[in-house]
Amino acid sequence: MKPKKPSRLSGRLALVTGANRGIGLEIALALAEEGCDLVITGRDERALAQAHKKVEKLGVRVLAQTCDVRNPDSVDYLFVLIRALRRPLDFLVNNAGVAHPSRNVRDLPYPMWMNVIDTNLTGMFLVTQAGLAVMKRGSTIVNNLSVAAEQVFVGSGAYNASKHGALGLTDTLREELRPKGIRVIALMPGAADTEIWNTLWPKAPRHKMMSAATVARSVVDALLLPANTTVEKLVIRPTLGSL
Repeated sequence: MKPKKPSRLSGRLALVTGANRGIGLEIALALAEEGCDLVITGRDERALAQAHKKVEKLGVRVLAQTCDVRNPDSVDYLFVLIRALRRPLDFLVNNAGVAHPSRNVRDLPYPMWMNVIDTNLTGMFLVTQAGLAVMKRGSTIVNNLSVAAEQVFVGSGAYNASKHGALGLTDTLREELRPKGIRVIALMPGAADTEIWNTLWPKAPRHKMMSAATVARSVVDALLLPANTTVEKLVIRPTLGSL
C-alpha cells in the first residue's frame, strides 16, 4: 500500500475568497490536500455549495460562506463567523476578482468600471483589513493580481487599473507588515484557463493556457517555504508565444 502523504499544513486555517471556481477553487483544493482547514467564499451560492463538497471530500474542515467582497457589511459578517472559530487565520488568499468586456476607456460605462474596481481593489482592502485582526506572526497574505498588475492590455482599462492599484496596495502591505512577521505575496499568473476569459476574451485560445491547478500548486509551494524565506512576487507564465 502506498504510504499516505504527510499533511504538511494540518492544523492551519486559510481563507480563500472567490473560491467557488477557477484559481480560487484550485487553491482551496491544493491547500486541503496538505491538510489545511478552509474558509471559502464566493457570490454564487450554488457554485459555492458545489465547491464546498469538493473540498470537504479531502477530509478537512470547511466553512463555506457567501460573501460579496464589495460590501463592508458582508465582509464584516464573514469575519464574525471566522472569529467564532476561535482560531487564528494562517493564510489569507485574496482571489475574488472580475473582468469586463473589451471597451476603450471612452466607451467604458461607469457601472462596469465601479464593479471591477470595487471587486478587485476595494474588496481586497476590506477583506485584508478585517483579516489582519485575526492573523499573527508567521501568517501569509497572497493577493492574486495577474500579470495585468504590471502590463497594460488595450480594452481592459478598469481591469488594468484595478490590478495596478492592487499591486500598490500589496507592496504597501508588505512593508507595513514586515515588522509584524506577516508575509505578503503578489501572485501574478499569466494566462490560465478559467472562466474569466468568457468576459475578457471569449475567443481566447484557452487550450494554450496553463491550468488553474498549476497556479494553485505554485501558491501552496510558496506557502510551504520556511517562515524566514522572502517571496514577494510569484510570477507564473505558460510556456508559449503570444496568444
